[in-house]
Amino acid sequence: MWRWPGARRALPNRGPRELAAKPRSSRGDSVVIQRKLEVTYVPFDRTTRVPPGTTLFSAAHWIGLPIDSTCGGRGTCGKCKVRVIKGIADAETADHRQLRPQEIADGWRLSCQAHIHEDMTCEVPQLLRVPKAATMGLGRLVILDPNVRKVYFELKEPSLEDQRSDLARLKDALTEEGHDMVAGVSVLRTLPQVFREANFRVTAVLAGERLVAVEAGDTTEQCYGVAFDVGTTTLVGTLMNLRTGMAASVTSTLNGQAPFGADVISRISHGMNGPEAIHELQLAVISTMNSVLAELYRDAGISPMQTYEAVVVGNVTMLHLLLGVDPSPLSMMPFTPAFMDELTVDAGELGLHIHPHGYVQTLPALGAYVGADIVAGVLATGVLREDKLRVFVDVGTNGEIVLGSAERALATAAPAGPAFEGSQIKCGMRATVGAIEGVQLGDRVELQIIGGDVPAEGICGSGLVDAVAQLLLAGLMDHSGRLKLPGDVPDHPLADRLIDIDGMRAFLLADGVFLTQRDIRELQFAKGSIATGIKVLMDILGVTAGDLDEVLLGGSFGSYLNPESAKVIGLVPPVDVDRIIAVGNSAGEGAKIALLSYRERQVAFELPSRIEYVELSGRTDFNGIVDELREKLHRLRPDYSKLVVVYGDCGTRGKLEPLLDEVARTQSLGRSSSPTGWSATSTAPCSRAWGSTATQN
Repeated sequence: MWRWPGARRALPNRGPRELAAKPRSSRGDSVVIQRKLEVTYVPFDRTTRVPPGTTLFSAAHWIGLPIDSTCGGRGTCGKCKVRVIKGIADAETADHRQLRPQEIADGWRLSCQAHIHEDMTCEVPQLLRVPKAATMGLGRLVILDPNVRKVYFELKEPSLEDQRSDLARLKDALTEEGHDMVAGVSVLRTLPQVFREANFRVTAVLAGERLVAVEAGDTTEQCYGVAFDVGTTTLVGTLMNLRTGMAASVTSTLNGQAPFGADVISRISHGMNGPEAIHELQLAVISTMNSVLAELYRDAGISPMQTYEAVVVGNVTMLHLLLGVDPSPLSMMPFTPAFMDELTVDAGELGLHIHPHGYVQTLPALGAYVGADIVAGVLATGVLREDKLRVFVDVGTNGEIVLGSAERALATAAPAGPAFEGSQIKCGMRATVGAIEGVQLGDRVELQIIGGDVPAEGICGSGLVDAVAQLLLAGLMDHSGRLKLPGDVPDHPLADRLIDIDGMRAFLLADGVFLTQRDIRELQFAKGSIATGIKVLMDILGVTAGDLDEVLLGGSFGSYLNPESAKVIGLVPPVDVDRIIAVGNSAGEGAKIALLSYRERQVAFELPSRIEYVELSGRTDFNGIVDELREKLHRLRPDYSKLVVVYGDCGTRGKLEPLLDEVARTQSLGRSSSPTGWSATSTAPCSRAWGSTATQN
């Protein structure tokens, strides 16, 4: 439907008030979503809607309006003032300290202290300076406003007339520059020597209001932080120059926890052996991070003493293990983690090799299986900042999904299994040299292999999706996912590649590399889980594929996935291919954004209050999916000599067993036109996945 440029499109059958009043379930509790309040900023004529209690400073940043600030929104610099034209914002203590009485009487307030409790309009003065910015994430312009700041001072030396302590002298100077300061004993111990050796010409290093270090001379140009994406399989570290917003070095490696299992359930299972096992897992990931740091420092030519902060994202299990927290409750209903909030931890306490007085900052999680990596992805893609209706999917062992816009957003996790990462695939492998990552079938087989002109050694996730899509398009596989026999397609130029491997149908891709019928079933289960998760969220929101503006594919797998192939196999909703966008390592991008901008970090902290988490396990609307499955099974049964139902039954509360019994009884009573064998296979003791079907002769 055509609409005016910039006009809002309401979600079907829902006005803003209806959405705001709709009760929802959040982490097991029934709450009511509060009506969002409308704030307009002039002279920009920009309007946003935010939850009650949001500050004018944060609300402006949500829509990309830069309000000047040097203290990161703590109310100490006095530079973020705005004038409230409509609505009421009480004057806070910081307002009286930073603003003149006449300014307060005229409606001026510090935007970082002015909380929104009704619809408001405010005037934003022109910036006194143009803030530095960097392009990050999905083409987002991020204002450089890091949590870590360096301030150089030439302090007045003590005298009999000025006997202030070293700490008081530094604190007074920082206050004059608009910074609060809190100093720990470990930093205090360094002050006497540094001050006097440098003749009181020193640089104060602040992380927020915490004093990290005092360095001799002017070291303001050497200021670094590191962003970590701690994945179950791969760990990526990016060393960032906090002065320029540029990456100084990037490296990645396998997570050192890999020997304890390929997935989070395996890691949790190992952790159940006791505190020593949890410490073993923690030590493995910390050691991996430190080895990455050593390579980053070597490449950039800097030292750990110049790196003051690390922002770390990952799934909930990975962050639990990073901090040495028992994750075992995540493996059983009701999937309750020890924490989901953002945490700030001393780097020294973790043994992370940055400045010993530096800090490690994590981002919050949305739910037990939608972690800080997805919050970082939402931050990087800006899903909640615009009116566009988008679905963001991080495709992997645990497929996390976020659907929505600035109006309303939902999130869930759909466990897909390890097929997308090449695991449990006969010739599967990780995306390394020798892996088939792309497939084209025509008169011959054309393969794209990582590493270029090297022999194929196996197939990775993107190649698997390509191969199955191409088999379907080439007519070598039917729509149920069943590979055809050579006799079914005698005139096809690739018929001789339809082979038999140990009694199982397969397709030969290259010498020693083939795709089996079971591999296709593994992919069907994985894609079915994610597709069903998307469908559940779309049903809750009351939208269809036609309403989607974009489908965003995150994760390293999403970067290499062919959008057309994803559409062909039904992994993503049926939208135009040009609306399917690979956003790369969005988790790592979000971590970098949170490192470079304290404002963006605050946005990330607020995301759990803006996104409704939907737990798929045990949902009552699963009955509807079972009914659909029943219809499909009854329709397929007469055409096959054997039907295999592959499913995960954690949280489904046994709803599939009566269905299987029902269909098996109709067969035993002679209602089937042909003998039918039945096999039911659960993918894992606790896969938290929906049912899916597989059929084979």
